[in-house]
Amino acid sequence: MNTTKHTTPLAHRRGEGGEAPTWIWYPGDFEIWLGNIFNNRRTERGAMFPPFWKQDSHYVTVEFSKAFTLDQPETITIVCEGQYNFAIDGKLQFPSDTYTIPAGEHKLNLKVWNQATPPALYIDGDTIHTDSTWLATYEDKLWIDENGVAHGSGIYVPAASWHFDSPDTPPSQFRLARREFRPLSCDSIAANATLYDFGRETFGYLKATNLRGTLRIYYGESREEALDRDHCETLDVMRDGDRLGSKAFRYVYIEKEQGATYDDVLMDYEYAPYDPLHSGTFRCSDPLLNRIWQVSAYTLELTTREFFMDGIKRDRWTWSGDAIQSYLMNYYLHFDTECVKRTIRQLRGKDPVTAHVNTIMDYTFYWFNSILDYYQYTADLDFIREMWPRMVSLMDYVLQRTNADGMAEGQPDDWLFIDWVDFPMHKRGTLCFEQILLMKALETMAACARLLTPPAPSAPTVGCGFAATAPLDYAALAASLRAKIRATFWSQEHRAYLHALEDGLLNPQITKFPNMFAILYGLSDETEQRDIMRHVMLNPAIDPITTPYMRFYELEALCMAGLQNQVLQEIRSYWGGMLDEGATSFWEKYVPTETGRQHLAMYGRPYGKSLCHAWGASPLYLIGKYFLGVQPTKPGYKEFEVRPVLGDLEWMEGSVPTPRGIIHVSMNRHEVRVSSTADEGWLILGDRRVRVRPGEDGVSSIACTAGR
Repeated sequence: MNTTKHTTPLAHRRGEGGEAPTWIWYPGDFEIWLGNIFNNRRTERGAMFPPFWKQDSHYVTVEFSKAFTLDQPETITIVCEGQYNFAIDGKLQFPSDTYTIPAGEHKLNLKVWNQATPPALYIDGDTIHTDSTWLATYEDKLWIDENGVAHGSGIYVPAASWHFDSPDTPPSQFRLARREFRPLSCDSIAANATLYDFGRETFGYLKATNLRGTLRIYYGESREEALDRDHCETLDVMRDGDRLGSKAFRYVYIEKEQGATYDDVLMDYEYAPYDPLHSGTFRCSDPLLNRIWQVSAYTLELTTREFFMDGIKRDRWTWSGDAIQSYLMNYYLHFDTECVKRTIRQLRGKDPVTAHVNTIMDYTFYWFNSILDYYQYTADLDFIREMWPRMVSLMDYVLQRTNADGMAEGQPDDWLFIDWVDFPMHKRGTLCFEQILLMKALETMAACARLLTPPAPSAPTVGCGFAATAPLDYAALAASLRAKIRATFWSQEHRAYLHALEDGLLNPQITKFPNMFAILYGLSDETEQRDIMRHVMLNPAIDPITTPYMRFYELEALCMAGLQNQVLQEIRSYWGGMLDEGATSFWEKYVPTETGRQHLAMYGRPYGKSLCHAWGASPLYLIGKYFLGVQPTKPGYKEFEVRPVLGDLEWMEGSVPTPRGIIHVSMNRHEVRVSSTADEGWLILGDRRVRVRPGEDGVSSIACTAGR
């Protein structure tokens, strides 16, 4: 059951160090229930379009329990989402909204049933109230505490992150914030038809004031799509009193049926609020780069909702490969860790595991790796502890499907994605790319096991490539796989990792995908990395990457090699190219050689491409980590480093949010300044390392000459 601790102080907090009353539920159930609503909002030409994978459901009956010792009698008020019964010391009580608990030692138990929404409980009293200390079970007779640790019979309930701290704010009633906007312009296309332009890509609910009659509404991320009644991907029919669902659009084409009238067209823009004082910023001497950063920020804000989604028009789903990049960008923009946790929980779902995350093998591996990334940026060990049992069971599923060499191969029910590519790339046999991701996932398991005390992972029934141990030695499995990858796929002749092993033979195709991940995940030593950069990453004969998705990793690998000047040019060319084509948010894919309507097409559909896609916002991460140069060197920024790189810029400045405050960096050709409300860190300039120490005001600051 899930209760996540409040992220802001509560006015009615009880007692020094005590927790305020809050709604509680079974861990993960709120995210699973909300995720089902979230993932089923997609429509195509008016028809609902559910996701491709299995959707779990919340537990319909949950029992909550806690023991108390009272010095005097206490009256409590109970509010539930669902029907419930209440027992004191095992004795069932007559139904009521208030109960008086006598003085002494007592154990309270409440069973809540709710078929429609997750069973949730809110109790308030002078000292007795629902908070993160309660236990819960779904009648599996296993009680679990707030860290997911079993207590012989049930599970813990985390406090809600969206301020479910009042009986009037139950979790099932949560809604994102809204703001009303008007279109910037409108064109009369015909006597009964008008095209409205809201000025840039947006997301929300269209409204027609004082409507009489029927309207036909055609939405478009582009003008062309909105005006193409036969092929636009989202449309509505609106009648008096109708409330339309949320849509993504910039343009809206409205046709009035005979006799229909309305006064005005408005939209309720829907968004996830954030604190601008605890958000990332960036400015520099290049106006184009400034605009790219701003549009990247807007793109991520549009796709940050109840969860991190891929695109606001299509697919409107949570995809693990998209999400891991959103998490990393988010750490440099708004540091919304609650949305990260919600998305990780929702993607994982429940046991038993019957398929890969999103049915995609590589997306399962990204899911593991996102958890260790989260810990590095937050130091939130409780979340690692909560997710550990589901990490173990998912890795058990993965290892059961490995081959005799302990490598991952796609099964008939798997989808191997890697990337959308325009060149031939086999996805059969044993793919080097997948093995590198699996290696990193095993290393993540080993790292998380070391963090937990004791780790005590259950001993899974593993696949034919491994011998079972108790507990499973993930570090040894990772080291073994690392050695096998190098021995199997590294080509001394080509100075690169080859693509795949198929039917016992190596497919000699060379792509950037396994090679750049060999750099990112430390598979290659320094000599091999130099060879990979020369023979693969910087080799014009190797097929280029055309999606922002894999450009994220490609440009990070170049930054790790110290090629920031080249990366700046790539950002200007690639993301600036989208701006030149009129983009107001960044796209799912961009091929510079395409022209006109070709930029709108994908999947064989004239408007199939998403023009607001989360993975298009990667300059946020690249600039924050590799130009401002900020990253944690100890989990949760207990120590940090600033390794700024000016590149060909004359000056730059920006802020990076952390759980401990804001780190601000400014740099020109002569000087670097760092200030921070976080703990101490290091400013690194070439071979120089300068300690950034807190001052008397608690602010760490340093100024150093930069030089050319």
